[in-house]
Amino acid sequence: MDGTATRKLAGITVADTPLVEKALDHARRECEPYLFNHVVRSWLFAARLGQLRDVAHDAEVVALGTLLHDITLNERFEGPRRFEVEGADLARHFARQGGVDERRAQLIWDSVALNSTPSIGLYKEAEVALCTAGICLDVIGLQHELIPPAEMARIVEAYPRADMKRRMTRCFCHIASTKPETTYDNFVRDFGERYIQGYRAPSSVDFIASAPFDA
Repeated sequence: MDGTATRKLAGITVADTPLVEKALDHARRECEPYLFNHVVRSWLFAARLGQLRDVAHDAEVVALGTLLHDITLNERFEGPRRFEVEGADLARHFARQGGVDERRAQLIWDSVALNSTPSIGLYKEAEVALCTAGICLDVIGLQHELIPPAEMARIVEAYPRADMKRRMTRCFCHIASTKPETTYDNFVRDFGERYIQGYRAPSSVDFIASAPFDA
């Protein structure tokens, strides 16, 4: 850890500051129960991965980046930008209001904006990489084997998955159906192509071919 006050949650040592407590309360208010459980599990996984790998990091930044990463993942989403970017702006605003400086607030923004892009997020600063790792572990099982089975069972028992796969899929389909323009360059496109009748994403091949240049 980084000298931040700590406590145990589902057996995992995590940051315990007034701002983290506010972020927990905010996530609980804004997220459906299944999604709240997801963001807390993501936080616990991120924290534990950092401990297991002995990664120096800002524990409060990791807490806020994970707890606030899915504020906009719901069927109320109206864009106009992809849900991760809208959520990143809200998370940064929350952090600034809590007195977080610009460097740390930007790490929180990056953690939220890149949470579904591990091909980039895992290679960013330690805080961004840990947030990405914790979130992707909970969603797609990435690096699942690094968490000891007893710890995994304790976390999931404390914060049950509550049919997350189906519920999250429904949210992604809602976004692909109502705001398809926000999905063409990211993973939500896959949900549109598989589940939404009439969904058709433009091709990057066509974008390059039709660029207004001779060569």
